[in-house]
Amino acid sequence: MQHRGASYTPDMDQWNSTFAADRLPLLLLREVAAKISGEDWPDHVALQRLLDDADVRVSSGRPLRLVPAGGKASYERRVFESAELECRERNWHDLFNVLAWLAFPLSKAALNARHHAAWKTDAGAGRGAVRDALTLFDESGLVVLSARQDLLQLIRDFRWKPLFWERRDAVISDMHFLPFGHALYEKMLSPYRGMTGHALLLKVDVETLALPMTELLSRVDGKLAELLADPQALQTTRQLAPLPVLGVPGWCSDNVRADYYDDTGYFRAGRSSRRAASNSGTKTE
Repeated sequence: MQHRGASYTPDMDQWNSTFAADRLPLLLLREVAAKISGEDWPDHVALQRLLDDADVRVSSGRPLRLVPAGGKASYERRVFESAELECRERNWHDLFNVLAWLAFPLSKAALNARHHAAWKTDAGAGRGAVRDALTLFDESGLVVLSARQDLLQLIRDFRWKPLFWERRDAVISDMHFLPFGHALYEKMLSPYRGMTGHALLLKVDVETLALPMTELLSRVDGKLAELLADPQALQTTRQLAPLPVLGVPGWCSDNVRADYYDDTGYFRAGRSSRRAASNSGTKTE
């Protein structure tokens, strides 16, 4: 992957049926992407069939239904109260949102329920810290898995070169980085220097890490849904660990050199307050 300027945006009208085939960060979407690999964009009917086949439901138990954008209720309220997901056709951002529901159905439903509960709590007082945190994770979140606390600690401590370069073999063998946010998926189509994800760090056992991707996603989805349903989780954006995602081995062709990680404009040292807060957002089995 080559970096592009931060102002670059992909052509939102151009369909690429192989979008998940040659991008390691989108590995978790390859199975479902193969089902929409036609010559043109999948329409609502094709995407709804995928949701129905996977029996994707909102927290009330109602099946999720795709609808055109533009309803009177807010986006999150419409999902929670009517099980209607607004989706523009021929649009990468909304397509990736549907694919995120397919990859993490329990977690997306739990996240939506938290959004709705937070909206009721805010009661016209403006968008509060909880909704900001939930939105940030929904758009730009990722889940980092490892059985090794020492590797997860390097993320909390913003020690990027010791993690991604000096411990590179351990990162490859003992960690998984699973994008969750649909805006983050979209950015992976045309990655640029400065791309940052916002991570929840999950300590899991070695057996979980060794699971095939489909089983791994199912396992993680259940655990993540439990975490997101907890009212004490994600009360502030500081409970998410900022992660310069193009430092992950294999996610950028340029990061095979040690000096790549010397760019302190991208691989920044974190403030102690941010490190302390990200520690509190870690889930351990």
